[in-house]
Amino acid sequence: MRETGAMMPALPPDLVPLDDEVGRLLREAVPVGRLGVAFSGGVDSGLLLALAVRHLGTSRVIAVIGVSPSLAADELRSAREVAAGIGAPVVEVATREGDNPLYRANGPDRCFHCKDELFTRISDEVAGAHGLAAVAYGENADDARRPDRPGAQAATNHAVLRPLADAGLTKADVRALARALGLPNADKPAAPCLASRIPHFSEVYPEKLRQVESLEHVVHGLGFADCRVRHHGEIARLELREADIARAMEPAARVALRQAGIEAGFRFVAVDVAGIQSGAFTLPLVGVTHG
Repeated sequence: MRETGAMMPALPPDLVPLDDEVGRLLREAVPVGRLGVAFSGGVDSGLLLALAVRHLGTSRVIAVIGVSPSLAADELRSAREVAAGIGAPVVEVATREGDNPLYRANGPDRCFHCKDELFTRISDEVAGAHGLAAVAYGENADDARRPDRPGAQAATNHAVLRPLADAGLTKADVRALARALGLPNADKPAAPCLASRIPHFSEVYPEKLRQVESLEHVVHGLGFADCRVRHHGEIARLELREADIARAMEPAARVALRQAGIEAGFRFVAVDVAGIQSGAFTLPLVGVTHG
């Protein structure tokens, strides 16, 4: 009898086939040994971690968090809490993508160099020490079809598993399963790394990442659930949910946002009337425009 994780709630009938398929893929790919899940604390990697614990058992799964200046402290803290709630042990590994001039150059392939560094560190520093038979990450079927995900090539190069995508789980499926399993991050907005806020071909370095993190921390503290601070030199271009743009224009919010921007090292803070734009910097460079 296989060991199971502590969290085994019954699922709605329409979600059972998705759970079964991910479980089948995991058991076939990792018949023995432990699975390392590249874990960011987001809903995709959170669901993958929970399903791995569900189907392989807690003793055969570890969450691996890559820690670097591109990971906000709030995100690291949240990731630790989510993993603890799932019941998976956590291994944190320091990644040094910032030492790579190709990463710092911030071309459209930046995510490749970041993921390559993460998976290399896992192979070199985690796999042997923790008996990993395989590593997986939380790509879903919708992301697998996007042209602006160069990190997927790094995963392929390192033979990293992508069971959610292979099982055909869309973003909506991931959210639905996460809610059914009671995951605390089921409705967490997507939170790409801080480097994604810097326009391509503008160098990535720690001070820029610190500025973005500082301002976003304040924006969240003001009650804006989702935001992106795009770094344009002296200008912080703030992307918010469309429903929140009007609130950002209220006098008290405007004063607080401007002050936070100045304290973070920006001269100007602008609110983008287009709202949040996923892939805003990368998609135009791969021939795709936002609708």
